[in-house]
Order: sequence, then C-alpha cells, then structure tokens
Amino acid sequence: MNTPDALQTRAHALRLYGLLAYWPDVVSEQWIAPLLQWEGDERKRCFLERGIRNAHLGSFKPLCDFDWAWPKRCDRTAVEELMVLEFVEDTANVVLIGPNGVGKSTVRRMA
Repeated sequence: MNTPDALQTRAHALRLYGLLAYWPDVVSEQWIAPLLQWEGDERKRCFLERGIRNAHLGSFKPLCDFDWAWPKRCDRTAVEELMVLEFVEDTANVVLIGPNGVGKSTVRRMA
C-alpha cells in the first residue's frame, strides 16, 4: 500500500500541494509514509472534535448516575431498554414526551 503512487494519491487527497510540488525530490524518503499517516490521523481527530463542538451538546451525566427518585413518573426499565439501541435495528424512532423543563431535548437555539 505504500507504493510511491499510493503515497502521492494520499498526499493529493490531503491537499499537501507544497509536498507534491517537490514530490520527485522526496518520494524516496522514509518519512513520507509516516508523515501522511500522521496528517490524516490528525485531520480526522480535528474533524471529529469540531463536529462535537459544533453540535453544542454540552456535558451529560452517565445513566448510572441518574437520580431515579427525581422524576415522579419515569419508566426506568423502558429507558434502560432504549439504551441497548435495539430500536435502531428495527429502524424505529423513539419519542420522549413530557412537560417543559424535564430535559427531553438538548437542542440549543442559536441567535
């Protein structure tokens, strides 16, 4: 997979045009393959972090730390069953219904 053509294709996909401009001079160097791997990994990490940051999700408490005594009517068994995510295999939707202020939504409105 680390053939010169494959490495050049990877450098082009990463848009490393400065490196590509000097490709004939550096193609035989041993550091090219690790450099391209590091660049790809770092870009993937930054992409995921940016996506999480742009989602404005904030912080969440794990379900194991949830105070089940707080909601007066909350079916703990149903909630724990939903956390298994079997509804995804059935391509079903989950709808949470309740009054205002009980934390059904994590949507943050931007002005």
